[in-house]
Amino acid sequence: MFFPRTSALLACLACSLSANASDFTVSSDSFENCATLKQTQVFNGFGCAGRNLSPALAWKGAPKGTRSFAVTVYDPDAPTGSGWWHWVVIDLPASTHSLPEGAGSVNGQMLPAGAVQVRSDYGTAAFGGACPPPGDRPHRYVVTVYALKVDHLDAPRDASPALIGFMIHGTTLGSASMQALYGR
Repeated sequence: MFFPRTSALLACLACSLSANASDFTVSSDSFENCATLKQTQVFNGFGCAGRNLSPALAWKGAPKGTRSFAVTVYDPDAPTGSGWWHWVVIDLPASTHSLPEGAGSVNGQMLPAGAVQVRSDYGTAAFGGACPPPGDRPHRYVVTVYALKVDHLDAPRDASPALIGFMIHGTTLGSASMQALYGR
């Protein structure tokens, strides 16, 4: 019998191993792969008291032909039936290979020119940190950088994360992921 925390750690480890199978990788100075998130990336609201800053990210080894990038932060363990989208950024220029911590602020001033933040499941076009229900097993927060074969996604300004996900998957050349855990 697995304890809930053990099964979440095993799932995180399995994803970590498969994510490192190619040359395209993502890393973060804000958290370690498969480690617990710090309060910096925890939401400030709904009973959580974090700093709500998007993580610093860096990626390398994108596939040849990459014309732009998209970044998502997704919680597949949210008790919604469809997970929870914490951050969606599209139209990052192909010359972008990192984002500083806090780039996902509402004003988006630290994002490269042309990048667009899409509405998260918190209802804002900005990063929204981890805030799982009290007592749930630790949730997984999957950070994925997608290398896309298009310069821009032709997405409506009010697009849902699900629509953007559909558009991303239709134009992906490759992706790199890492994840963290957080529970309360």
